[in-house]
Amino acid sequence: MTPTFHTILLDLQDRVATVTLNRPDSRNALNSLMCAELVQVMQQLADNPDAHVVRIAAAGSAFCAGADLKERKTMSNAEMTARRVQGFAAYAAIERMPQPVIAVVQGAAFGSGCEIAAACDFVLASSEATFCYPEVGWGTVGATQRLPRIAGARKAKELLFTGRRFDAAEAREIGLVNQVYAPEALAAEAAQMAAAIARAAPLTVRLTKRSIDQGLATTREGAMAIELLAIEENLRGTDWKQAIAGFGATGDQA
Repeated sequence: MTPTFHTILLDLQDRVATVTLNRPDSRNALNSLMCAELVQVMQQLADNPDAHVVRIAAAGSAFCAGADLKERKTMSNAEMTARRVQGFAAYAAIERMPQPVIAVVQGAAFGSGCEIAAACDFVLASSEATFCYPEVGWGTVGATQRLPRIAGARKAKELLFTGRRFDAAEAREIGLVNQVYAPEALAAEAAQMAAAIARAAPLTVRLTKRSIDQGLATTREGAMAIELLAIEENLRGTDWKQAIAGFGATGDQA
């Protein structure tokens, strides 16, 4: 039975799953329900063999304007902590996906929007996208783990302490964004990249992602052992000889 979502949309075509944040009237602000639905849809897609790659996009002019502060106004300290844990679970669900996950950022990505994007494997952005980490300004602690790992501690401290807005070009410069496109070209470029990934052997792509993620958490020697295990699993689970033959037939070279 296909679940019904209220804050997101799910579409699966040609092995590409698109999850769309769908609260445009609230600039896709992240509320409790959206947190839960992101966890749910990621779990659903992780187990779907027809989903080779996942895109996270957004309806309306903003990608995600941050946490839904209206929801938080009447919360107690305990309720606020529980709500923050919900957000952590949503980001982690994206990060743990076995398939590649691409964020497609067309407008404002503030606070939780930056965290959603940072939890993805890479980010494509419109040249009109803007980014901001406003947490300190409204009296909370947040975004202290992913951003330093992406941009380095010094840059992360500057952005977190000041809460200043920065554009897509700077986001690319610090490593938060991979590619920047004209607004009218973003959707097509994202679709083309997702399609290219979806054409590859899904097990090979998943094992490559797993090797990178697990390898970065250990020593170089441990990382090479992880890669070797992935190579052996890939040899057992794919028709790699046919893939090599097809690769050579197209005139491609490694």
